[in-house]
Amino acid sequence: MRQRLWLLLAAQLAVVCGSSVLQQTPAYIQVQTNKMAMLSCEAKISLGNMRIYWLRQRQAPSSDSHHEFLALWDSTKGTVHGEEVEQEKIAVFRDASRFILNLTSVKPEDSGTYFCMIIGSPELTFGKGTQLSVVDFLPTTAQPTKKSTPKKRVCRLPRPATQKGPLCSPITLGLLVAGVLVLLVSLGVAIHLYCRRRRARLRFIKHLRLHPLEKRSRLDY
Repeated sequence: MRQRLWLLLAAQLAVVCGSSVLQQTPAYIQVQTNKMAMLSCEAKISLGNMRIYWLRQRQAPSSDSHHEFLALWDSTKGTVHGEEVEQEKIAVFRDASRFILNLTSVKPEDSGTYFCMIIGSPELTFGKGTQLSVVDFLPTTAQPTKKSTPKKRVCRLPRPATQKGPLCSPITLGLLVAGVLVLLVSLGVAIHLYCRRRRARLRFIKHLRLHPLEKRSRLDY
């Protein structure tokens, strides 16, 4: 009983001055009702067999605020609970240089600021505290609305008509031109021969017509 009163008195006097020797994380935590909360206190110095105490302050820190001694960590005994504390809800365990306060099935009345503390000779060293808020419903983070950007109109030029089918190579074009020239030459030769034959035929017919007249003129003489 004396130890508990002495701890509460020490907390009243020194809780407002947090030390960097004991670093508490997180600084603020919000937990839903009936869930679990884990508060960490990391010692930056070698503690040896020193005990780590956990205190709770239900109101905002002030000179007349009330503190509760919850539990302590002892290297031989483990978790030692304070008086009038629900032992099944509170546990303290050590992980290297970190001392974890584990709270299960938290209620709104468990909200407050939790401090870890070590007792030196003669000074007391406190952490800066972790504020715990227990709520029935966790707030949902509203997603930012995305502004729709107007689409830019793009003027597209008409595409030229693409030629379908295989493309003509220079060799193919040369062969086509040569074929056309051969056809023209052949046509010219054919026309020339046709004209010569026709002339020869006309001459032959003319000769036949003139020959009988010459014979008749000889007979008349």
